[in-house]
Amino acid sequence: MLGALIFADAAAEQDEIDEVLVMATRRTVSTTEISSGLTLVDGEFVRRQKLVTDALDANVGVFLQQTTPGQGAAIIRGLKGSSILHLVDGMRLNNAIFRSAPTQYFALVPTSAVERVELLRGTPTSLYGSDAVGGVVQLVTRVPEFDSTETGMQGEVFAAYDSAELGKTLRGILDAGTRRIMTSVSAEYMTTGDRRTGSGDRIAPSAYESKAGRWLLAGNPDDNRSWLFDVHYLEQPETPRVDELVPGFGQTEPSSSEFLFAPNRRVFVHGKYGRKSGALGFDWNVDIAWQRIDDDRITRDFGATERLHENNRSDLYGLTVSGSRVSDLGSWIVGAEAYRDKVSSRRSEESLIDGQVTVLTPRFPDGSEIGRFAIFGNGERAVAPRHLLSGGLRVSHEDVSLPQTPVSAAASVNVTDASGDIGWIFNATDSWQVVANAGFGFRAPNVFDLGTLGNRPGNRFNIPNTSLDSERVVQLDAGVRYRRDRTQFELMIYALQYDDRITSVLTGDVTPEGRDVVQSINAADSTLRGVEAGADIDLTESISASAILNYTWGEQRVAGSATEPADRIPPLSGRLDIAYDPGGDFRLEGWLRFAGEQDRLSARDVRDVRIDPTGTSGWAILGARASWDYRRDWQFTLGLDNLLDKRYRMHGSGLDAPGRNLSLSVQIGNVSFR
Repeated sequence: MLGALIFADAAAEQDEIDEVLVMATRRTVSTTEISSGLTLVDGEFVRRQKLVTDALDANVGVFLQQTTPGQGAAIIRGLKGSSILHLVDGMRLNNAIFRSAPTQYFALVPTSAVERVELLRGTPTSLYGSDAVGGVVQLVTRVPEFDSTETGMQGEVFAAYDSAELGKTLRGILDAGTRRIMTSVSAEYMTTGDRRTGSGDRIAPSAYESKAGRWLLAGNPDDNRSWLFDVHYLEQPETPRVDELVPGFGQTEPSSSEFLFAPNRRVFVHGKYGRKSGALGFDWNVDIAWQRIDDDRITRDFGATERLHENNRSDLYGLTVSGSRVSDLGSWIVGAEAYRDKVSSRRSEESLIDGQVTVLTPRFPDGSEIGRFAIFGNGERAVAPRHLLSGGLRVSHEDVSLPQTPVSAAASVNVTDASGDIGWIFNATDSWQVVANAGFGFRAPNVFDLGTLGNRPGNRFNIPNTSLDSERVVQLDAGVRYRRDRTQFELMIYALQYDDRITSVLTGDVTPEGRDVVQSINAADSTLRGVEAGADIDLTESISASAILNYTWGEQRVAGSATEPADRIPPLSGRLDIAYDPGGDFRLEGWLRFAGEQDRLSARDVRDVRIDPTGTSGWAILGARASWDYRRDWQFTLGLDNLLDKRYRMHGSGLDAPGRNLSLSVQIGNVSFR
């Protein structure tokens, strides 16, 4: 079965899945009441991965790009980075220095904290506003449950090894509590060696390590009240940026002699209070959170005698208040949110000849801030026996302030805008649904867009532009769903018009180190269309099959130039799984993953040293996995991926994918198989 695809789970689990709290819609609804495309990734599957982002690969509507090991970025409907809103328990992970290209920050969430990941594909702009133009990736964290007044304990230990990256993972979780108060403590450590690709070579340097921890304390004083306090920590001390350190396409020498994220670190503190049947008959939730992300770097251009040290930090404070209610008129939610994000940035240059240190202009204007405030409302109502309508509206205000620097004047950007969406579900039969959605939204420029000064991938050097406007999007989609006891199917088609996109353009200048000088401007208009499909069929009582197929087509016009293919659009891709589960202690699974050739490249793609200028070749790989439950609490899993040792690259990634990979894992404790 598709381990990451909950939409296609067996009918025996259907009631539980349908009633799951889908945080991406901010209220509890059945999945059959959601008109947008929805993919759910199970926490058990996530906790078997090295990174949270690894679990997003090969899902309905998702393509995973990886610039370097230790990082990963989901591409949804051809969009990525700051065009996709990333959330943890309803609180923004997107910060002021999120870039519109793939970002590494979602990989900084501990896997041991995950209950599930929700991917809402589309434009839920009435609920989340800016950044949610392509979709929402929402991580819901684990809260242990106990059904007794006596104190209980449960735990889990997971250890794994894989040969392609010489990866070693150790993870432990301990839960304790009663039905009224509970706590969870977890820790994890992971280290890898250099990646072996299908060519048989190991790419050096590509090794990294990660360490993380989490502590949760939660309570239910009575059936109407709940609260929690949650702390996350994850650090990657030194992660090399491989595409800067090895020659790319069209290069005889790498762009950099040194490039380390040293460190990448995330700290997250979250408090939540919930009250059912509160004021005005609404169920109320109040969330307050603080997130700190450190994006520090050590870099040196190829052959240079000066090493740069950067310290970049975002402190994001958030408060959200929302109330939901179910009545004879339907289901409703109203709310408000406020965020304040402050950026600190420093940069210095160290001479390798005499050790002298010189203070330089930082990557971002030090002391930059973003303030966000919004009010929103959204509801759904049955307008006829088989018709359900949903819709909402949001008014957002964003205030970006950038202090003066030696290379740019002080600037202030204020945006007040509305966004909204409407959805329709037609229950044609008890098994068939027809769904459709329309939405309009925007993405306001952030500090990264406005104020970045420094090296960018693809041998570029960015200079600030403090005169940017918001990007705008209109999205339409429609689809069908089929659900029966032994068969489930989903097909969605979509069209998206993305105007005034902020894109990086050449200025015609070149730095002394030979990097092309670029600047971000509102210069691109993009049209994206595509198909997302997934199916799960129980062929017999013990054999099941699953399939996924995704395709995106895009074109754009940049700064009045001729129409060309859109940037970094994923190729046709998919997956086919066959699973054998006789209901005993032993299970088998085999899979085929594939992607077609992508030779529809933009001018920027052709210049990108991560992308073959003649196009990324298509590929197909085979894999298999066997799992054995030993006694009650032990589970052993043996896997072999890329059986034929195929050399291939995910389109737009910074290095080739792993070659033949033997993996072995053991889990002790709460054992379940997906």
